[in-house]
Amino acid sequence: MDTANQRLTLVIDQRIDEPGGIARLRLRSLDGAPLAPFTAGAHLDVHVRDGEIDLWRQYSLCSDPQVNEFYEIGVLRDPNSRGGSEALHRIARVGETLEIEGPRNHFPLHEEAPQSLLFGGGIGVTPMMAMARRLRALGKDFTLHYCTRSRSVTAFRGEVEAAGLSDVVVYHHDDESETRLDLNAELAAAREGVHVYVCGPQGFMEWVISRAREFGIGNERIHREFFSADVDVSGDAFEVIAERSGISVSVGSEETIAKALAKAGVKVEVKCEEGVCGTCVADVLEGEIDHRDHFLTEEEKQEGELMCVCCSRAKGKRIVLDL
Repeated sequence: MDTANQRLTLVIDQRIDEPGGIARLRLRSLDGAPLAPFTAGAHLDVHVRDGEIDLWRQYSLCSDPQVNEFYEIGVLRDPNSRGGSEALHRIARVGETLEIEGPRNHFPLHEEAPQSLLFGGGIGVTPMMAMARRLRALGKDFTLHYCTRSRSVTAFRGEVEAAGLSDVVVYHHDDESETRLDLNAELAAAREGVHVYVCGPQGFMEWVISRAREFGIGNERIHREFFSADVDVSGDAFEVIAERSGISVSVGSEETIAKALAKAGVKVEVKCEEGVCGTCVADVLEGEIDHRDHFLTEEEKQEGELMCVCCSRAKGKRIVLDL
């Protein structure tokens, strides 16, 4: 069943406020019917509406992929966000409904790997929880390294114990020298063919990825998912041509392609606006791309046939899209 584009209204059946400003929300169907299955690493697109806020945001599924009675997501209350997480914390009450799309999976688990190392930083642990449940069910060799600022802001401890994962989850805290992650040691001890998964703050992810590469782990065995990213959308003005629509429009120095096209009447679906979700990916027919996103792989970027129009730009004066 293709669930990527399904839109559902689900009811919040349970809310647990975890340490560190994370709300764990359990979502069920309105009539109690089973929900579509999902695979470890998948996320939901959640429609957040509260007053003037009307946004779609992505939240990883942290529940057991083998359970179809409910979906569970973790939402970090981030004062530096653009309002989505703050609003969801305000409106997410038991009995309230949420409109969702998905599940979608841009961060799949490679179940055939001889060993998996999972690195979750802060709220980045949420997809790792689903991966850990699946790997345990398969009897695979894996470890989940859960990194937080301190014990006091470490969520999911009770859930880790309840899921029988205490023996494979290692906690690391920035304010405790004896528990800090020794990444070099973990990578040095990894088995041949190991797959590395990382999700969390941008700096944390870049650190894990760069070290994994230094230890000879190829890009095909390094997997990452960004929840958000600092992205600079500014640059020189250029022309974008929507070939199928027959429209040409100028993109200003502080404007995105998506917004410029929208003003010209060409609708492009955009959700994250940070180049992390992949909703706005468009085919490029002509022109060189200045990639600013964190969604496309390095190989896809080098091929130059796709771009995220919510943030990426043209390197030259003109780019032609299949829109």
